[in-house]
Amino acid sequence: MSVAVPQELFAHVADGVDLCYQTFGSPDGDPLLLVMGLGGPMTWWDERLCGMLADAGFHVIRFDNRDIGRSSRLDGPVSMGRLARAFLGLKVRTTYTLDDMAADAIGLLDHLGIEAAHVWGVSMGGMIAQTMAVTHPERVLSLTSMMSTTGARSVGYQNPSLLPIFLTRSGDREGYVDASVRTWKIIGSPAYPSDEQDVRRRAEETYDRGISPRGTGRQILAVLTQPNRTRDLARVSVPTLVVHGLADKMVHVSGGRATSLAVPRSELLLIDGLGHDIPEGLWPTLVSAVRRNADRAS
Repeated sequence: MSVAVPQELFAHVADGVDLCYQTFGSPDGDPLLLVMGLGGPMTWWDERLCGMLADAGFHVIRFDNRDIGRSSRLDGPVSMGRLARAFLGLKVRTTYTLDDMAADAIGLLDHLGIEAAHVWGVSMGGMIAQTMAVTHPERVLSLTSMMSTTGARSVGYQNPSLLPIFLTRSGDREGYVDASVRTWKIIGSPAYPSDEQDVRRRAEETYDRGISPRGTGRQILAVLTQPNRTRDLARVSVPTLVVHGLADKMVHVSGGRATSLAVPRSELLLIDGLGHDIPEGLWPTLVSAVRRNADRAS
């Protein structure tokens, strides 16, 4: 599928925070906000997937979260000691929270003049999407939470040995690309393996858009210090789809199961062989599921 790449635009959403964003499809379509995960720019939502969603009747919005890509970079201390204390559940000071990142997304909708949107978030983006549904329920038409969790420490856990892969200073462009290939071999989908050249191309694009190990560290702190949303999710009344891979090494499938259990009348879609990515082989399945969930809102 050939997709015309739209212009990158900017929205001022908070003091010191401008978000870079793009839209796909007709503005008359159903607004769908795509929220990416930890350290991932909006380009990790593949243009062809965005095109498929537009063809399914959505007005698609993708954006760079704060501290990644071409959105604003913030200042704030990050250290392995601080991250370790947060991982252990000890109180630490953070530059911002997931509530702040959810408010960024609401600010983007304000900028676009959109009263309410369907929201699809993956990984950390799923946590942000859940937070949007909890803190701004009137702005969320339907919720799709993929490879994410509730914030409860007993579910959706990851092996702490995976944490350093997001903080490794890989140096130049070639080092970053090589590190990305190694990472996706570890956390990707065993049943839907990615072509290494595609992974390298995406990593090159990510590096060229702008990476920030310290920014990723600040995002990790926001994730590690998030509250347990289980009780709040019980108040979510919009149609909710929870998607999780049974082979996810980054966020254990218990996180998806707990999310679906917490949200009344949610749909749980567990996929065998799916890891912590959005493989092309599953795009038709995911587009159909997100469309079906959105249609429940009407």
